[in-house]
Amino acid sequence: MKFLKLLIVFTFFSSQIIFGQNDSTHKFLRDKSFLVLPVVFRFPETRWGGGIAGTTSFSFAKDSIPSKPSQLSFGVTFTQNKQILIFFPFKIFTKNAKYYFFSENGWYRFNYLYSGIGENKVENEKYDTDYFRLRFLASKKINPSTYLGLRINFEDYKVTGTLAGGELEKGIINGSDNSRTSGLGLSLLKDTRDAVFYPKKGIFSEFYIVPSSSVFGANRNFTKISLDVAKYNMLKPKTVWANNLVAIANIGNVPFNQMAYLGGQSKMRGIYEGYFRDKNALIYQTEIRQEIWKVFGAAGFGSIAFLGNQTDVLRFNAPKFTYGAGLRIATKNHLNLRLDYALSPYGSGNFYATIGEAF
Repeated sequence: MKFLKLLIVFTFFSSQIIFGQNDSTHKFLRDKSFLVLPVVFRFPETRWGGGIAGTTSFSFAKDSIPSKPSQLSFGVTFTQNKQILIFFPFKIFTKNAKYYFFSENGWYRFNYLYSGIGENKVENEKYDTDYFRLRFLASKKINPSTYLGLRINFEDYKVTGTLAGGELEKGIINGSDNSRTSGLGLSLLKDTRDAVFYPKKGIFSEFYIVPSSSVFGANRNFTKISLDVAKYNMLKPKTVWANNLVAIANIGNVPFNQMAYLGGQSKMRGIYEGYFRDKNALIYQTEIRQEIWKVFGAAGFGSIAFLGNQTDVLRFNAPKFTYGAGLRIATKNHLNLRLDYALSPYGSGNFYATIGEAF
């Protein structure tokens, strides 16, 4: 309860420094909002953490009204596990959404738990890592709801510390020392959502194929194939049913950190991030989102997933599942502050606190 109270306090405080400007005559931007907040959080991967984070949303003045808002975010946080996270993601819609740019950028000094691959579980091995990650998509609209583009995936992943006697320390796991993945591939994206941050109807999906190759500077050669589909239905004016299907396959010499994984704040909340990992994964998530009173809302969610590899493409006889519920506090443009509590059979319940919906 103490954790929940602290989150409510900083959420209330941050809501006081949101501001917007709706000047359609502005030369460059309009419909601007800006949110900067002190961050207090506790995730299973970090324990207690804090820092500062900010996000801004806006539209370009030359675009028609209404137009899809763009979003820029940043954050610098430190955790009780002596982790450092510096990140700068963005989503940009321009020329009346004719062009869409998306990027996840960040440098991380982190420690994780390695728990084995596939169904071959091992005792948790804590390991330290430093890595820089860049995931960038540049796309152009080819019909009213479809974009075709180029995707760049880059990650320089250095394992800086391992548990004595563990699989990573013995070097028997691909990528247990370091790996550099770098690839350029094609992306096909479909977007029929009625809103970007809190859609009530429509579809948002991306299919991409990105080969990581020495041609692009990688030291691992493999191909990642990914399909991520989110569908939204408005059951009632204040009730949304959101569904998400994710399918990932890796072909070739894939390091353990690039495998398909379960867990974290977006995929299978309730599981420690990476507790389950393998070459392939199929994940289904469903969520009911309910607006309750003024800026307050709630959500209930559940998920199921299957893993596989080159021998067993997907092991349908070994499902993984999670479930939970959460509180929502809406800001401008319905960019929600999200507080989730999730459960699974694989450990104790976990809190998640962040900005924006899981999918």
